[in-house]
Amino acid sequence: MKTRASFQSSIAAEIVNYISLKKALGRSFESSSIILLKLDQFLCRIGNPSPGLTAETFNQWCQTLEVVSSNTKLVRMHIVRNFCLYRRRGNPTCFVPDPTQFPPARPRIEPYIFSNLEVARILSYSNKIPDSVRSPMRNGSTRLAIILLFTAGLRLGELLRLTTTDYDPSARTLMIRASKFHKTRLLPLQSDVAMEIEKVLKAFQSIRSPLPAHVPLFWSSYCGGRAYSTTQLRKNLHRLLNLAGIKKANGRLPRIHDFRFSFAVNALLRWYRNGNDVQAKLPLLSAYMGHVSVLSTHYYLRFITPLATLASSAFATHYGALIQEAEMEGMR
Repeated sequence: MKTRASFQSSIAAEIVNYISLKKALGRSFESSSIILLKLDQFLCRIGNPSPGLTAETFNQWCQTLEVVSSNTKLVRMHIVRNFCLYRRRGNPTCFVPDPTQFPPARPRIEPYIFSNLEVARILSYSNKIPDSVRSPMRNGSTRLAIILLFTAGLRLGELLRLTTTDYDPSARTLMIRASKFHKTRLLPLQSDVAMEIEKVLKAFQSIRSPLPAHVPLFWSSYCGGRAYSTTQLRKNLHRLLNLAGIKKANGRLPRIHDFRFSFAVNALLRWYRNGNDVQAKLPLLSAYMGHVSVLSTHYYLRFITPLATLASSAFATHYGALIQEAEMEGMR
């Protein structure tokens, strides 16, 4: 974003300095910059010269956010409030919104945790997504997308940004480049997952040989051969979920992001079943998922019934004798 040319309101210079500071601290800050640009453009529209950022203009701007969800509106309001806090460091009289007057956040959507059997059932219907002349890779791409989402816990953006050169066939690894928090990571893959990638690459080479450098792994013939779109991938997944009869308790279909939750929870299930030290392995899961700390990973660890049973069993194995001893002491 060309910040110096884009911002035109009376607070443009402060916004530019604020964004420059955040980027100097290592943050991409692109999404927040877009929100601040929209605020700047709003201030320019309602006055010439544009008014400052006051309680009145802030409330007027908030009224323009009624078209978005309440949680999205809340995030945008906090972005502007953080900018106001920055302004107040240089001028104690600057307006800062009162967060107690912000709308309450709605509860987050409860994720659906896919089991291994359910994913196998989904994949068994993958041939129902047929290839076509206009979309010769649709079947293989949809199948591979589900496999990588479930077995590697990728974010949707990471998945669709993959190129054919991000896969190393000799090491059977996948390079996730400059993802969230500017983190690049190398993911070792299971042999059967690597074979699925190689199967897609082989089919791809039969269509376009030799493959251009850095061509999207999830290539679409639409729009000049760009990466698969989120909309089309979601459409294909919904078709497979309906065929497999997999729905949430409220009757809605699971989301693409639910595969990332499932990856994290299923990793814990495997470790408990194998008798591993789960706490010691959590940093490994955090690194694999591209998190900056284990705290971010905890958000994905939902306490489902099988996990609760295994955790209780592990606790009883290690500390059950101590509890029984304490109970006996109390009865004496």
